[in-house]
Amino acid sequence: MTYSSSRREFIRDLGLSAAALPFVLNLPGLGFANQQARKQRLVVMFSPNGVIPSTFWPDEEGEKFTLKESLKPLAPFQDRTLILNGVCDKVRGDGDNHMRGIGCLLTGIELFPGNVQGGSDTPAGWSSGLSIDQEIKNHLQKGAATRTRFGSLEFGVMVPDRADTWTRMVYTGPNKPVAPIDDPYRMFAKLYGRLKDQESLKSVLDDVQDDLRRVGSLVSAEDRRLLDEHAGYVRELEQELRQTNADAVGHAVPEPEPGVKAENDNIPKISKMQIDLMVQSFAADFARVSTLQYTNSVGGARMHWLGVNENHHELSHNPDSDTKSQEKLTKINHWFCEQLAYLTKRLAETPEPGGGGSLLDNTLIVWTNELGKGNSHTLDDIPFVLVGNGLDFRMGRSLKFKKVPHNRLLLALAHGMGHRIERFGNPDFCGQGPLTELT
Repeated sequence: MTYSSSRREFIRDLGLSAAALPFVLNLPGLGFANQQARKQRLVVMFSPNGVIPSTFWPDEEGEKFTLKESLKPLAPFQDRTLILNGVCDKVRGDGDNHMRGIGCLLTGIELFPGNVQGGSDTPAGWSSGLSIDQEIKNHLQKGAATRTRFGSLEFGVMVPDRADTWTRMVYTGPNKPVAPIDDPYRMFAKLYGRLKDQESLKSVLDDVQDDLRRVGSLVSAEDRRLLDEHAGYVRELEQELRQTNADAVGHAVPEPEPGVKAENDNIPKISKMQIDLMVQSFAADFARVSTLQYTNSVGGARMHWLGVNENHHELSHNPDSDTKSQEKLTKINHWFCEQLAYLTKRLAETPEPGGGGSLLDNTLIVWTNELGKGNSHTLDDIPFVLVGNGLDFRMGRSLKFKKVPHNRLLLALAHGMGHRIERFGNPDFCGQGPLTELT
């Protein structure tokens, strides 16, 4: 009996509902997912407005290095961290550096001419090429062993509703930007099916509990544990959905609004929820490529929870001699690093379904930015901090390059994911091939 026919017969004989399938089809014990090949994953995390070099880059090079204040949250994972200094966005053309910083960050190619006017230089439009995450996603989706339900998932945290060059970093092709989903409940609905109106919000699991119990009696203890984790996570989110805003008014609200409000001071809560959803999506093998975008290029969040009341972008323009601003910007990047560390921790503590080790053993996170330094708007020394063992790079090092094009890093990411392309983005910056120093 073939793999596909045995799967169809199994589902038919059990009479599983469509709502139960996402939970069941990825159980390793059933052998439906490809358990022979390793599941490699790539995450790109973006935060805006550059960094403070003196509190970000390690002084040392090699395996023995000290994490500066901005990167201290990564201390528990220093042996799984790779810090790349001297990687530069050499793409020029239309647009100001904020626009080219985010629009060329993952595409490695020029922006189209357009009518979006930045703070300086010429106006510009969208990117003229696809982004590396989508290039890798397309490669994975071509293979039966690496194809997933969504291919890629684009998460956001307080990304503005407006669509312009400053707000988009993911592209499926020239002139084809992708808007991240920055409402965790919209992402929840995408992953687990749209919830009906609030009157019927008892639980999306009510319709599938019989299915889950039926499958649970036929699988291993490990698979039952995975089913219980999925069921518990969905129920927890639904309970939170029902209770949203109840505390604010002092009593239970009969018809709560679905989701946390998209407000500045909810950024920490939204961040945690999005990270948890991403980890859960990886555990269910819904996608193997993901992005997490905090605000946008020239992002103006006010991080009151850090005691920083100024607009992030405006604060980043202050001179180096303004020590208070430097301290606040360091505190902001420390907080972004805490989000990276939380994602890393969640991946590290989540077992790899059907395989040994954890999700972190098979995932690489790339934390980056549109600028090297905010007040100079430089595209040199773009922050690239890599965490995790998903691409088999040699981690636990601080590397310093002499202004290498970031296209070579994008090529290295593709090669690490098994996609052996020779150029990506502008070919003028690909001549020396991928960064071999990473392996």
